[in-house]
Amino acid sequence: MTDFAAIDFETANEQRSSVCSVGIVIVRGGEIVDRFYSLIHPEPEYYQWFCQQVHGLSEEDTEDAPVFPYVWEKIAPKIEGLPLVAHNSPFDEGCLKEVFRVYQMDYPDYKFYDTLAVSRRVYGCSLPNHQLQTVAAACGYDLTRHHHALADAEACAHIAMKLL
Repeated sequence: MTDFAAIDFETANEQRSSVCSVGIVIVRGGEIVDRFYSLIHPEPEYYQWFCQQVHGLSEEDTEDAPVFPYVWEKIAPKIEGLPLVAHNSPFDEGCLKEVFRVYQMDYPDYKFYDTLAVSRRVYGCSLPNHQLQTVAAACGYDLTRHHHALADAEACAHIAMKLL
């Protein structure tokens, strides 16, 4: 696969619709050609302690951030016609579908590919686990800002370029 968009969401709480940041990395012809990152005002609008510990974002970070529909207006043209790739894609695809539902937006049936599933097939038991940072390292990519949506999307893009 040489043309795709790697995507990663972070959430504010246990609700998949509570996306509070998104990272997108566009790959065309096997090369990264564009990156996009935005904070998002989450819905529902509260942060769980556990989520804050994972990604470091809080209400103060997103209180003035745009809501999802405004962010997606910028993303949609960038990813038009591209398959989406995510590490543990059921999570990110679930977030996307749920936030589209919450904002009563028509979901365009994006095609998702999962680098976690591919990693399990390719590497099997040769890795201690198949977490994003572990698989990225196995693919020669140093993920230094894990759980920052853009950094995770970029790591996913590198994994996809190597394994898909």
